[in-house]
Amino acid sequence: MIGDAGEIAQAVRAGRVSAVAMAQAAIDRIRAVDGRINAVTRLLEKRALAEAALVDQKVAAGIDPGPLAGVPYGVKDLFDIAGLPTTAGAGMRRDAPPASVDAQAIVRLNAAGAVLVATLNMDEFAYGFATVNATWGTTRNPHDLQRLAGGSSGGSAAAVAAGMLPFTLGSDTNGSIRIPASLCGVWGLKPTHGALPMEGVFPFVDSFDDIGPFTRSARDLALITGILAAKPLQMGASQDLRVARLGGWFANNLEPAMESAFADFCDRLGALPTIELPQVERARSAAFLMTAAEGGRRHLPMLRHNPAGFDPATRDRLIAGAALPAAAYLDAQDFHIYYKTQLDRIFETVHILVSPVTVGVAPLIDNPVIRIDGRPVPARANLGLFTQPLNFAGLPVISAPLPLADGLPLGVQLIGPPGSDAQLFAFAADLEQRGLLRAHICENPACP
Repeated sequence: MIGDAGEIAQAVRAGRVSAVAMAQAAIDRIRAVDGRINAVTRLLEKRALAEAALVDQKVAAGIDPGPLAGVPYGVKDLFDIAGLPTTAGAGMRRDAPPASVDAQAIVRLNAAGAVLVATLNMDEFAYGFATVNATWGTTRNPHDLQRLAGGSSGGSAAAVAAGMLPFTLGSDTNGSIRIPASLCGVWGLKPTHGALPMEGVFPFVDSFDDIGPFTRSARDLALITGILAAKPLQMGASQDLRVARLGGWFANNLEPAMESAFADFCDRLGALPTIELPQVERARSAAFLMTAAEGGRRHLPMLRHNPAGFDPATRDRLIAGAALPAAAYLDAQDFHIYYKTQLDRIFETVHILVSPVTVGVAPLIDNPVIRIDGRPVPARANLGLFTQPLNFAGLPVISAPLPLADGLPLGVQLIGPPGSDAQLFAFAADLEQRGLLRAHICENPACP
């Protein structure tokens, strides 16, 4: 099984293991277990082994290959990879013109010595929270193959949770990194909006789109984020931070397992005050509206030209978004500005907020629903209940893994004001060291 990114890089730089051996180990692990999980859409074996050989050549010549020397990784299937079509999870794009250059995030990781091994499954055009894909199939949760991995970056989360890769990249518009990270039991980051490079990433909603990593540890999360940002993170100390828990909207509809796990987490942090965000339901509705409107407008030419090429579940939501009146979108934008101002005021009195990521554990594939206000609603559209109001304000959020609930992962959101990403990493690393948070990697993802 693949280890932590930082540990692999140290071993490769010291010559204790070759980058080619690590790339081959990742390829072999993917071939051994992905048939049960369906996280990988393309295995880039030739490229991976060539990149790894270059790392080994540098080591042999006494040249430092970089802080991610020989670390294998994968990317959600919406990052440009030179010579390949960027599918964005859409069957109609399997034969799209190939990208001419790699996405900027891949360029930076390659310069740091990382080795690209695979592209990873997602909801079509990143519109969903489930990774149920009409072309590439459903990604299964490594902890229980009868359950969803979450989405839209489900392949990225599942690949780390199943021990295929030490880290992966995904994208988050309304929760698409944090939800699968939570449901699969790994670390995930939604950075401050605009903090990480989006060049060469297939867009969905410009107002909210961000990229971020999935990892096995808080330390790796910080390491990789610093490389993506092209500057090391100055994390500093995590003492004397004022922390509060989110109540109201974020305390409702919790399944018993999540309610208990989150309460225990908060108790171990001390006597936390409770804060309620203003007009959260309206913020989520406005995020839904802006997502639908921007996504529908972006895809409108293809909706007119080839509607049958879309997954019907995606197509119908995009058509509805394209039909929204401009006045409704402008109203949502006005509220967007007001809402961010209100959250800025809250962060004048606290440094970090904490909340659950989802209402509970991963839903079953055969019954993909969650319960909101006592009613079953589709998981694909509603798992973002607690994540969408935070994207709406552009906040940085870490999805951190709580202890398992009857063998199934749960996650907590660590939330800060814009620009406080490094502070969040310091806090997360401290909690990981204290044993309050820990990733759950599945040794043998072969549940019945």
